[in-house]
Amino acid sequence: MRGTALAAALGVVAVFGIQGVANGVDGEGEVSPYSAAAREKGPVEGELHKLALQPKGKGEAVLAQRDTAPFGLLGVSWTDPEAEVKGKIEARTRDAASGKWSKWKVLEQAESGLDGKRPGLRGATEPVWVGPSDGAEVRVGGGAAELPAGMELNMVDPGAGVAKAAKAKKKGVLGMGTASLALPAADPAPTTPGPESTAPRPDMASRVQWGADESLNNEGPIYLPGAKVKALFVHHTASTASYECSESAAIVRSLHVYHVKSNGWRDLGYNFLVDKCGNLFEGRQGGVDQPVLGAHTYGWNQESTSVAVLGDYTNGGASAAALEGISKVAAYKLGQYDGDMTGTTMLTAGATQNNFFGDKFTTGQQYSFKTVSGHRDGFNTQCPGNQLYPQLDSLRKSGPAAQLKIASVNGAAATPGATFPSGAALTVDWTTSTASGQLSTFDVLVDGESVATVGASERKAMVAVTDGRHEVRVKATAANGKVSTSLAVTVDAEVKGATFVPLSPKRLMDTREGLGVRKGPVGSGGVVTLPVAAATGGTPTAVVLNVTATNPTEPSFVSVYPGGTTRSSASNLNFTPGKTIPNLVVVPVVNGTVSFYNNQGNVDLIADITGYFTSSGEGATQTNFGPKRLMDTREGLGVAKGPVGSGGVVTLPVAGVDGVPATGVKAVVLNVTATNPTQPSFVSVYPSGTTRSSASNLNFTPGQTIPNLVVVPVVDGKISFYNNQGTVDLIADITGYFSDGDAGAMQANFGPKRLMDTRTGLGVRQGAVAGGSVVTLPVAGVRGIPAEGVKAVVLNVTATNPTEASFVSVFPSGTARTSASNLNFTAGLTIPNLVVVPVVDGKVSFYNNAGSVDLIADITGYFS
Repeated sequence: MRGTALAAALGVVAVFGIQGVANGVDGEGEVSPYSAAAREKGPVEGELHKLALQPKGKGEAVLAQRDTAPFGLLGVSWTDPEAEVKGKIEARTRDAASGKWSKWKVLEQAESGLDGKRPGLRGATEPVWVGPSDGAEVRVGGGAAELPAGMELNMVDPGAGVAKAAKAKKKGVLGMGTASLALPAADPAPTTPGPESTAPRPDMASRVQWGADESLNNEGPIYLPGAKVKALFVHHTASTASYECSESAAIVRSLHVYHVKSNGWRDLGYNFLVDKCGNLFEGRQGGVDQPVLGAHTYGWNQESTSVAVLGDYTNGGASAAALEGISKVAAYKLGQYDGDMTGTTMLTAGATQNNFFGDKFTTGQQYSFKTVSGHRDGFNTQCPGNQLYPQLDSLRKSGPAAQLKIASVNGAAATPGATFPSGAALTVDWTTSTASGQLSTFDVLVDGESVATVGASERKAMVAVTDGRHEVRVKATAANGKVSTSLAVTVDAEVKGATFVPLSPKRLMDTREGLGVRKGPVGSGGVVTLPVAAATGGTPTAVVLNVTATNPTEPSFVSVYPGGTTRSSASNLNFTPGKTIPNLVVVPVVNGTVSFYNNQGNVDLIADITGYFTSSGEGATQTNFGPKRLMDTREGLGVAKGPVGSGGVVTLPVAGVDGVPATGVKAVVLNVTATNPTQPSFVSVYPSGTTRSSASNLNFTPGQTIPNLVVVPVVDGKISFYNNQGTVDLIADITGYFSDGDAGAMQANFGPKRLMDTRTGLGVRQGAVAGGSVVTLPVAGVRGIPAEGVKAVVLNVTATNPTEASFVSVFPSGTARTSASNLNFTAGLTIPNLVVVPVVDGKVSFYNNAGSVDLIADITGYFS
């Protein structure tokens, strides 16, 4: 609040601001009568008691020491709002609990024009919270001029029974004592929501929650003439007695009653209030999200908002909790209007006056203010206190990233709410006025989900999106952990469904030889980028690669993602030192390249292409099939019984077998498992009747069981399996096939996005999957996957922390599980494998055979 007009006239300064809900509980565990929790049934009726002061002449007046009705807040008022008291106004009170009288308190005169010229306006002092009291004494003196007429002591009982509370306090218990009125039990919502903010809306006690008596407010709110909050002024409620945070709601109610009934204002003056515990309160009515015109900073109310800290901060600073409350309000309100807590703004003076520092302001002229200013910056007052005011310097830096906005989408200048065309590749640029050193990370959000995370110095990211309309935002996480989010833009992405073109396996990359990329292992945090478009001979939307990690020096993972885009947290291969791990990868192609990231240590990477998806030209559509076991050398299923020897080949008929069409099949999707190997070796799966290339599909060591998904072309109705050395048993389960015609499903690139992690409870319950148990993951309608029409999903599934040798089967929820497995592992091993699994009822199930294991699933696409 404004300090006194008398202070300005005499060249001295006022010490007042005005005051601030807590769900308070006292030491005995009882809810305080002042707490929001004590008044859940509705508003609380406060009472204003008045006692006339007796003039004594010579500028003196008194109210003799006397018993009073119970009250918690007091002030002195008089008839003429323009009159000044040329002297000192002092009061003291009797504590209702102890019966002791307080020291004399000086009451400072308030500025009468804070809420405009109004009928019934009175001159008054600033209100002072004194706590539960039942006696008062007032003296006025020291001024030669005649006192204004109608001087009276105004005492506010905030409701909830102050006297009862005081009596109960003697026993160590605070009673409830609420008084409900027939008033709304919910906050009225404005017909038009206020502007969206880049900062989160802080939790605060609404007027209903702190028990506002809305029968006092029959005029309705007024909003800022320019409908824009350009600055926030910080106040304190000086000369306030010490208080418990459980009393904060009562203080706010008392201020409300005093401002309306004593000052003659339309409502509580402050926009927001905060107590020493950091509890926030909605102040003047009109909506937390609205640019409400308050009565708080004389001459500057027309373009600003306010927050008042309950308490006196002349000799001691505000608590960290109170400062955090101010910070949250400032970030939210300034974030609604593209403001920066660390910045400045121009305000137009509404009055000719001086501030605390002697700066002169003239009505109608513009002046520069910090966007977070103290009351004293705009008026001649000590408010918000000599100790709180310097704390504003660090407070200004305590918010999230400011003025965060998307600058362009695919190179086109962006404005909030605008819609932009896009293909699968989406490039987003953004800006913020906060320095990189104060930031941690940025996330690009598509439909509310993070699809890319970059460092504090980055201002651009490229991501892949699916067909349809998407809401895009950028989220900034500051070094202090606070988050802000840009306003949204919309992209209309046109991404056609893709068909599959099988290719005979061909090696495109080998870091051991420098094939496709530079020679040498990929180091910790390193990335290599492989051109792939030319190898397809077409226009790929995604490529199918068999990626092998070998010679790793540390436990690590590799992520494969579209070149030029920002890597997500999804992984494709997980491995430990000395192991060779292969995995099939279906990765979108955005700019003709694919990137490979290694998390730590060194590792060599090999990539063999087996096909690609395209939305132009002719290709094959996918049909879910199985899973069905087509081959097992241990039993002689599909091929001759017995392990495959060194340099040996077995050929498996697939066309026309066990329900697979006899004609038109272009490729089959097989989960191939190598078990019981006697030597380190590899297996290649390739079209029968063609020359085998150097590409491999499975790499293993003696005693190891390794699965891998294979997409292999079908040339003469059969496929062949080659083992390099030693002997090994091979198992093949079919999960689908690609064929001519448009009867099958089209592929859509998606992700990679993490859908499930049993370690954290993502997607399914938290906790490892026990032996013989199943977890079921919803996929349809989740994280941007269509709710209907999805025939199958492509998941990279990783098993980690297994306690025993076991296997995991992934199968359509709602169907009977077959004997086919997708991952085989031993205790302590981390194994990934790509899975193409049909979707029957919108969910996918995961079965673990023995022991316990954690499971992770990242989606890379779907068929529809």
